[in-house]
Amino acid sequence: MERQEIKTLLQDPPIGSQVTVMGWVRAWRGNRFMVLNDGSGPETLQVVVDGNRIDEATLRGIGFHACVSATGVLTESQGSGQSVEVIADSVTIFGENELSRYPLQPKKQSMEFLRDNAQFRMRTNTFSSVFRVRHGLAYAVNKYFHDRGYYNLHTPIITGNDAEGAGEMFRVSTLDPLNPPKTEDGQIDYRQDFFGKATNLTVSGQLQAEIGALALGKVYTFGPTFRAENSNTSRHLAEFWMIEPEIAFADLENDMELAEDFVKYLINYCLEHYAGDLEYLDARIQEAEKNMKATDRRPMGLIDTLKFVVGNDFARVTYTEALDILMRSKAYKKGKFEFPLEWGTDLQAEHERYLVEKHFQRPVIVRDYPKDIKAFYMRQNDDGKTVAAMDVLFPYIGEVIGGSQREEREDKLRQRMHEMNIHAEELDWYLQLRTFGGCPHAGFGLGFERIVQFITGMGNIRDVIPFPRAPRLAQF
Repeated sequence: MERQEIKTLLQDPPIGSQVTVMGWVRAWRGNRFMVLNDGSGPETLQVVVDGNRIDEATLRGIGFHACVSATGVLTESQGSGQSVEVIADSVTIFGENELSRYPLQPKKQSMEFLRDNAQFRMRTNTFSSVFRVRHGLAYAVNKYFHDRGYYNLHTPIITGNDAEGAGEMFRVSTLDPLNPPKTEDGQIDYRQDFFGKATNLTVSGQLQAEIGALALGKVYTFGPTFRAENSNTSRHLAEFWMIEPEIAFADLENDMELAEDFVKYLINYCLEHYAGDLEYLDARIQEAEKNMKATDRRPMGLIDTLKFVVGNDFARVTYTEALDILMRSKAYKKGKFEFPLEWGTDLQAEHERYLVEKHFQRPVIVRDYPKDIKAFYMRQNDDGKTVAAMDVLFPYIGEVIGGSQREEREDKLRQRMHEMNIHAEELDWYLQLRTFGGCPHAGFGLGFERIVQFITGMGNIRDVIPFPRAPRLAQF
């Protein structure tokens, strides 16, 4: 089947040539003007259908989201709204659409409704743009690291460790859930399970990525991760994709520099290669905000926000400095923060967003967190109270990156594991990375859906992954 993609066709229109386009009908006006989109981009192409040339049965088959093919001459458009159009010589209906039974209608649909009908939501302007941008970002991730000499590492999805505290885990087992074998003390006997031990879906590939970094120098993972946390929020998923670079011969400063450069590269890539989709998403947000109070609207449009982020250095503060800023703020003094603030507590999304949106008015990197709220593998600072950890905070969504310099000193690592009741024998292989030829190294994790959400301006993280997994949500 030969066809011309609409996006390519409109880049250099071959006026006067016969073309064949295939796609889904976005609009059908006056029984004459058919607006077609084929998914190649946000662009549509008007096809003029002459009832004297096209039989009546075919005309009746044209309708909203029907799938059609049209062949005709590409000409300069006589009407407004488009520069070129196709004068159809023939139209073929691949798939009719009975609108009375079709879940989607040619009107505005709620995000919740479209999530429930995710088999069709990519046909809408919003979601086709979102998922084209998501694809572009996935490509840009791999291009960024490849061009800089990193090696992609496939870390296990089924694992026997839990990255020690990265999140609640989904158990993987072939045992009979109603009548599992038991040990003498009444515990489930996982020695009889498929892997001979308790296993889970991974929450992070970081610990395994450190193996790669301490042999290959620079590696990254890009794969699915899972958290069995009952978090029904606009920022959390039970299944999501994580990007985790690990670099040898690096400290926290190198880690922060890599994180800032990486996210700016991703944003610039989308601005350059997905301008049409971002323009549509920008206009969508501005339309949605027309009826909002001025204080609730974004201070600038989506594209202007993205350009501002890549055009400015990220602010950098220590956790202690960030806490001082928050506790001196009017919001804190007027009791507007829901969660308490004191040294040693973790920053919540409301605190992170205040730092980014109100105080610094740009992305922020917070570093040197209290050791008691961070993982065992983070390098201990000389003050004995903090670790060389950092979080990158963005407007509207808060944290997008969490990372640290890893503890390369075996004695310090063993001491910290003992303090946190982590059994050293279960992570003997991890300790050996320090015993034999270790070095300073660092890395971070970027939640892929978080950065897609920021770049597309979508309000809910469930709308930037094709088939979201969340508490009591496992359709498709």
